[in-house]
Amino acid sequence: MPEEVHLPAHPPAARPVVARVFFVDLADLSRLASELDVWEVYHEAGYLVALLHADQSTALLQAGYRVEVDEVKTALLERPLQLLPNQTAGIPGRPCYRTVEETDADMAQLAADHPGLAAWVDIGDSWEKAVGAGPGYDLYALVLTNSAIPGPKPKFFLIAAIHARELATAELAARCAEYLVASYGAGPDVTWLLDYFEVHIVPMANPDGRKQAEAGWYWRKNADNDDGCPIFPHYGTDLNRNSSFHWGGDSTNPCYETYQGPSAASEPETQAIQDYVASIFPDQRGAGDDVPAPGDAMGIFITLHSYGRQVLFPYGFGPIQAPNHTQLQTLGRKLGYFNDYEVCQSGAPYCMYATTGATDDWAYGELGLAAYTFEVGTSFFQDCSDFENVIIPENLPALMYAFKTARRPYQAPAGPESLAVIVIPDTILVGTQVTLTAVADDTRYDSHGWGDEPVQSIAAARYTVDAPSWTTGAISYPMPPADGAFDDPVETAQATVDTSGWTPGRHILFVESQDADGNWGVPTAAFLWITGFPKRSYLPLIARPAGL
Repeated sequence: MPEEVHLPAHPPAARPVVARVFFVDLADLSRLASELDVWEVYHEAGYLVALLHADQSTALLQAGYRVEVDEVKTALLERPLQLLPNQTAGIPGRPCYRTVEETDADMAQLAADHPGLAAWVDIGDSWEKAVGAGPGYDLYALVLTNSAIPGPKPKFFLIAAIHARELATAELAARCAEYLVASYGAGPDVTWLLDYFEVHIVPMANPDGRKQAEAGWYWRKNADNDDGCPIFPHYGTDLNRNSSFHWGGDSTNPCYETYQGPSAASEPETQAIQDYVASIFPDQRGAGDDVPAPGDAMGIFITLHSYGRQVLFPYGFGPIQAPNHTQLQTLGRKLGYFNDYEVCQSGAPYCMYATTGATDDWAYGELGLAAYTFEVGTSFFQDCSDFENVIIPENLPALMYAFKTARRPYQAPAGPESLAVIVIPDTILVGTQVTLTAVADDTRYDSHGWGDEPVQSIAAARYTVDAPSWTTGAISYPMPPADGAFDDPVETAQATVDTSGWTPGRHILFVESQDADGNWGVPTAAFLWITGFPKRSYLPLIARPAGL
């Protein structure tokens, strides 16, 4: 077994390499992961891939580790980001990714153009701005909801770019925001979600560090250059090791990429995020790592990272399972169905490796939120073709499903989805009967995630008109099985809807399905337009006989 390695305090300016480092066991992996900049882990093959500085490579070899340089990945480190011909916007060489300034400007404009639907909220400062070390940046959250409909409303929180070099994450968050705004009024599901729920999106959680990444540096941390490491580009604090829940246990060396900071939540970015999240979500979980959040707890928290194609859930600080493990796994495997990512508990053996002070652990551990990390894509500086054609179409549906579960994240994912909701005809005169059809499906879970999800027969389906079933005054109507019996995990339900007495205009029909264990899934909606009233018919006038 290799000796316990003590890596150098200050990496020199010599050429770094990306290398495969072979570990002995899980404990050895955890030790290495707390000090090295780990990019990938291959448990079956027994190695990790990490960015190593010259002295780190030497120390590992001297300690007896097998180290193999990945020449292809190493060559990418030295490839500068250069503007493409005729490129006038975006990150050099990656025009699909907006800069910090472009992202802030576009999100602010989105809010200005849709004041009843969006707000661009200043939630704090970056390190450079907070301490006056440079101009720095404000941290912003984009809040999306129909402000004409009062709350309180279930909330979905999405945060990106905590690690600066993970370029795809901020753009995915911004595209999600733009999709929601563009689809409001045009798509029935987005429309009802923004009417009855809220989404809070922080697209740039680490703008100081992001500017270094935009210059081509594989920058991970924030820009705190007063943390004990004097060497560029190695200073800064890893914001995903700095949260105040189970802080401490990762690197205490300020020059390491996983440096946890001098104290819990020491960084202004961490403080801003924690303060903001705590201001919009109540604390729904008691003290103690083994105390569960209640089954009817509300709120979804997703943090976007890259890379690895994984959906990770708490706990990450070690192999101990969260008290809501089963529910977290169920929703995780539902999300994995959409993006086809591996789903696992981040701190469990053979998933990834243990991390302390992680953002998603804090969201669950402190507030009881159903919290997840998406590791999107296959590289930090993902090329635009993969981003546009793979990452967006894989992950936008997963994020939309997560948004749908914000009211009951620990219950609704166990229930069936209601798919292919169709109203025929969808444009009618008042009093016309229409046919409402939906497919209830209890089988849509990730096929290569951890654990098994029970697949139940469908037991019932229902619909409501113009408001979801849980709102005051909503009336639910049954949808019978199209084949005469609910006895399979996938069933078609159908109902005849009488529109007598309805008002002209657009209506929304909400459909939900229930499995044999009594679990109701999330709603899916369809529009129905009523264009007016039928024309009145008149009998011809009959002349009165003369003399009467």
